[in-house]
Amino acid sequence: MLDRVLGRASLKERVADLEEEKRHLERQLEAEEERRAEATTARQRAEERENRLEDRIEELEDRVERLQRDGQEASFRAEERLRRDRLSAVLDRLASVETGPEGVLTAYVDSEGTVPDAVSTAFGDRAELVARAAPCLAVADDSGLLSACLSVPNPPEPFAEWGDRVELERSWFEPTGSYSVALVRSDLFALGEYEGRQRTAFHGFDSELKSQHSKGGFSQARFERLRDQQIDSHLDRCRAAIEAVGPERLYVVGEGSVIHEFEDLAAVTSAVDATGDPEPALADAVESFWTVRLRVP
Repeated sequence: MLDRVLGRASLKERVADLEEEKRHLERQLEAEEERRAEATTARQRAEERENRLEDRIEELEDRVERLQRDGQEASFRAEERLRRDRLSAVLDRLASVETGPEGVLTAYVDSEGTVPDAVSTAFGDRAELVARAAPCLAVADDSGLLSACLSVPNPPEPFAEWGDRVELERSWFEPTGSYSVALVRSDLFALGEYEGRQRTAFHGFDSELKSQHSKGGFSQARFERLRDQQIDSHLDRCRAAIEAVGPERLYVVGEGSVIHEFEDLAAVTSAVDATGDPEPALADAVESFWTVRLRVP
């Protein structure tokens, strides 16, 4: 009776309604989070299967090429693309190798120079495979038990050293510390700021790029000029976006015809295939960039 007189009865009913609405929204949120988790798991499984199929296809293609070539030509005994946990496991295994003094050779061989004498000595008649895998980190021991070539996403300066263990830095192969990755295509830009593998910030945009032209020589030439101007304008916009963030450590990936424009800003540039909208394209590009190709001579 007193609640009705003071008007508290209607307020209590409203509170009860709001609490029920809150519980309903919480159930919706839980269902949405569960759906997203299932979707993420399904996507990861699909990506793993796709990666296994890609490796299998490459293995079969290489086998066909070997059959077509002279049977005496040297070939890699095994090849694999290493990602995430598998990459960490292989690096751990290499880091665990210990020998006597000067029992294992580690060398970074770039694509510009010749194979160092130390590599030729360690690999013998299979040194040509190291040259074929370059740029790469080449590892071999003096007993012939260890032999590997790994692509290096963030390469050091060329070197060749004999020691009692494999000389490698995890930062050459895996994301560590703070850094940024810029994906640059002629019609798209995406920039991610990272701490290890965790993205902490994102910037991205598309640019309209002329894709059709009229028939005729003049129209074709005019189309190409307009397209080049659009690309130049887009690249200027990309550079401005990078400079606005001012990353201390920057990797630029993307379209091979344009990423060279950013060599003065980047620690490393790397051509990768990444299609689609800026955010998912950046995620694919980063995964591709940190993928290491292992070849066993």
